[in-house]
Amino acid sequence: MRRRLLPAGLIGVLALAITGPSTMGSAAASDRPAAISPVAAGESQTTRTLLTGTVSLYPRVLRLQHSGPANGRIIASVVTFTARGGEGAILESVDDGRSFHQVGAIPASEQAGTNGLCCASIIELPRQVGNLAAGTLLWAGSVGADAGPDRRMTQRVWRSSDLGRTWTYLSTCAESPNARGMWEPELSVDAYGRLVCHVADESEGPAGSQQLVRTVSTDGVTWSAKQVSVLSRAGAFRPGMPIVRRLPSGRYVMIYEICGVPGQYDCAVYSRTSPDGTDWGDPADAGKRIVSATGRYFSHTPTIAVVPRPGREPRLVLVGQLLQEADGRLAAGNGATLMINERGGQGPWREVAAPVAVPGAYNNYCPNYSSALLPSPDGRSILEIATDYAEDGVCKAYFATGRLTGDR
Repeated sequence: MRRRLLPAGLIGVLALAITGPSTMGSAAASDRPAAISPVAAGESQTTRTLLTGTVSLYPRVLRLQHSGPANGRIIASVVTFTARGGEGAILESVDDGRSFHQVGAIPASEQAGTNGLCCASIIELPRQVGNLAAGTLLWAGSVGADAGPDRRMTQRVWRSSDLGRTWTYLSTCAESPNARGMWEPELSVDAYGRLVCHVADESEGPAGSQQLVRTVSTDGVTWSAKQVSVLSRAGAFRPGMPIVRRLPSGRYVMIYEICGVPGQYDCAVYSRTSPDGTDWGDPADAGKRIVSATGRYFSHTPTIAVVPRPGREPRLVLVGQLLQEADGRLAAGNGATLMINERGGQGPWREVAAPVAVPGAYNNYCPNYSSALLPSPDGRSILEIATDYAEDGVCKAYFATGRLTGDR
């Protein structure tokens, strides 16, 4: 399987971001599993809805839970490009994901003074961190990939205290010591109330390799030295794209891809857990590869959502860019499937249909790349935001809500 474009291939060059694919995968929309029925406002919804009319990459979404009267609103973000360079577009839904409108923007490349933006994430603080109140929104992105041959990429964090309307630069949670890349910052709050920044780091180790590292902050301003969560190996071994979620038990789960692996499992999806969100075990352990009961597995750009079930193990919902058969072939339902686990991530996962179908998903930075998932408050449905090439050739984000079926 050919490798997708590395993040540096998509950053800061609008012409590249809006160039459509020349070939698409062969999986058909009719191959979608039937375990999720698209719904909106209690009525049947058979088509995905455009999130924005402009280029949109790396969608992320959350529901406010620590913002007083605004609780329940949905906040989404995407990476886009304007005359000012790479930006984070911030959108809001006040009707439970039926519609979105833009409420803010973060001119990240312009504010950082360097070209190139990639791989952003957003969180709402569940508790106070330093002087940052609970409910503060934090947005992090990789900046500086197009800053020239002697670039020093930075993982920058911005803050908003007004529900995403205005943003100010807060700090840099990691910086490359050389011209190699750093990508995909993911923010979480550990069991001790500290902010943790997880990053895919190319700056150390053998050429072509990558490792997952983390830095820690008690105030969101000053950050610790890097610590390794998943170690690289000799050759182009590349764990990347970390996503971290806290489970109702207080434990944490991290999912990620490992690329640069010979054979069919290149960029397959793995997981590991932590008791506190900081200690992720032996960095030399690659983690556990996620496989469904049918032997299928995801590769590339995973994200995950947690559905609490009081008195029972939470339901975990996983999405990846490509769905592959046990023998490595693209599977029916590729680009249109989620996986669910109801044993806290233990044992095999089962497959269900995704709310947003991207049946032509292939190894490329746009179709079904790092899709976002958000369960409903009652856990019976899930909102998905996924990217795909539009008819005009531009990579855009689409959203839809699907009903989660099965035992609750």
